[in-house]
Amino acid sequence: MARIRQSDVDEVKARTNIGDIVGERVALKSAGVGSLKGLCPFHDERSPSFHVRPQVGYYHCFGCGESGDVYSFLRAMDHLSFTEAVERLAARIGYALHYEDGGAAPETSGRTRLYQANSAAAEWFRTQLSSAEADAGRHFLGERGFDAGAAAHFGVGYAPKGWNNLRDALHSQGFTDEELSAAGLVSQGQRGVYDRFRGRVVWPIRDLTGQTIGFGARRLYDDDQGPKYLNTPETTIYKKAQVLYGLDLAKKDVSRSHRVVVVEGYTDVMACHLAGVTTAVATCGTAFGSDHITVLRRVMGDDSAAGDVVFTFDPDAAGQKAALRAFADAKRFNAQTYVATGPQGLDPCDLRLERGDAAVRAMLDTKVPMFEFVIDQRLSGFDLASVEGRVGALRAAAPVVGELRDPLLQPEYTRVLARRLGMDTEDVRREVDRAARDSVRREGDIPRSSSTVSATAGADGSAPTPVVDEPALRMSLRTLPRTADATLERDALMGVLQYGHLVDGEEVDAALALPMQIPALDAVRQSLVAQGDRKRIGWASTAVESVREPYRSLAVELLTADFPALTEAEAAAYTRGLARKLRVRAVDREKNELLGTIQRLPADSEQGRAVRLALRELDARRRALTEGSL
Repeated sequence: MARIRQSDVDEVKARTNIGDIVGERVALKSAGVGSLKGLCPFHDERSPSFHVRPQVGYYHCFGCGESGDVYSFLRAMDHLSFTEAVERLAARIGYALHYEDGGAAPETSGRTRLYQANSAAAEWFRTQLSSAEADAGRHFLGERGFDAGAAAHFGVGYAPKGWNNLRDALHSQGFTDEELSAAGLVSQGQRGVYDRFRGRVVWPIRDLTGQTIGFGARRLYDDDQGPKYLNTPETTIYKKAQVLYGLDLAKKDVSRSHRVVVVEGYTDVMACHLAGVTTAVATCGTAFGSDHITVLRRVMGDDSAAGDVVFTFDPDAAGQKAALRAFADAKRFNAQTYVATGPQGLDPCDLRLERGDAAVRAMLDTKVPMFEFVIDQRLSGFDLASVEGRVGALRAAAPVVGELRDPLLQPEYTRVLARRLGMDTEDVRREVDRAARDSVRREGDIPRSSSTVSATAGADGSAPTPVVDEPALRMSLRTLPRTADATLERDALMGVLQYGHLVDGEEVDAALALPMQIPALDAVRQSLVAQGDRKRIGWASTAVESVREPYRSLAVELLTADFPALTEAEAAAYTRGLARKLRVRAVDREKNELLGTIQRLPADSEQGRAVRLALRELDARRRALTEGSL
């Protein structure tokens, strides 16, 4: 593959805001001037330790140590090659790349071709919805209250009945059978390759960035012997356990409101959004699981109990089973979890059709805490009028309450359970405590993983928090000495890396020319000196990447850590002050050495007079530094 010119690589990175790219996958909040933070996308965590500095184009996680620029982020998130990452960002900003051989952009391959094939298929399906054959598809949508505008908003399309319609259309665009098969768009049978989706309404499934990665298709015709819903099979870019339909449309409102509504199907998502519940999402042909929670927590910014997650389940047996399954994982949310069911068991799509948009919004007002819903499900199978039924119900429901780690919630739900059963509160409490001990004992029997990331319970018994083992040689801000010299040098380097471009170059150069007392920090200083021009775009990230090991991780932390300033002007002024303090410190040390020397010299000697003259010059230089005239 031809090599992209380095000048273009640098230009694309300079024109791209890394905060926008990361923000499509992680809910970022302000963490001070020029800094953003959120839940790390590289490891599971309860509170945010992932920092992004758009101004310097860098990110770093203080929990797991992952760091890099916008290219490394895309490569890690989307498994792209370096060239593919550059090409994707260039296409995003409309920048024409040049290649070293002078030719046009080479034909891309791999994952990029899968994205392109899915995008082309989505557009083709969308156009087919207006064809004469698609009348059944339009009728299906119309019966559910979705007009052409709604279909267009969600990109809904139609797959014709034929065996090779999509295949032929994409062949004409240059896609091969191998590429279409890898994208999950065609299947292989005894008679050859044929379209996977035929005679169905088709929904494009998109990732967080809005790229189409797969499809969900609903059967329309009686002679279709396939499943009612057919999804794209697992591919390189489509992992159903990690995808939520509608999240690309919902993510902004989810991030802003810290609320998400989990429904059961594509039409339910459409109904909710059209009714004004724009935080609705749905799974794609699989049960809601831990990977979905991980995705949602990052988009929500789920670092406190302020948000809420609402599940909508049918009240039938299947819905109750789904609720219990979701309850097993719901404890991983910091947000509060609820269940909402429509009147008379109506799902959001049918509820909107029968009673209007307001009824869909009102359904969420009737939500009940997940724990209460699950407790009710546990009690529903017992005859509470009999002693045996109440005892059996208590034994079934006590583990649910026992798993509550919140010291305030557990006693309250213990009393709720006692009232529901009509039993003495102390009897119920003893059973809940026993169930809680059994739960802890079972958790203690689970062997720890040997991987570098493991989960351990919090000190207060809260949900497990990942513990990331640091490499033995990894240097970090935490390993620095707790001395005045270390603090000054640390803050000065942090200021220069983050705001050195705003400070007079001569002032910073004079400070960086002075050796530092802490070897690790001096290694970072040497790299900064070698970079020269701090006005150059991307100089700080280049400086960090050139720091020798094992000090590079420390340099990354200095580049991304919170700097104690509220505005850029304050940050520049503070950096200037720190640079002067380094120079004042050097003057003071030189003066102390001369004071020691003069004690050993005769007062009237030539050497003594020279030392006294040097001391006066040092005093004048110090005054100039402290008064800001140097």
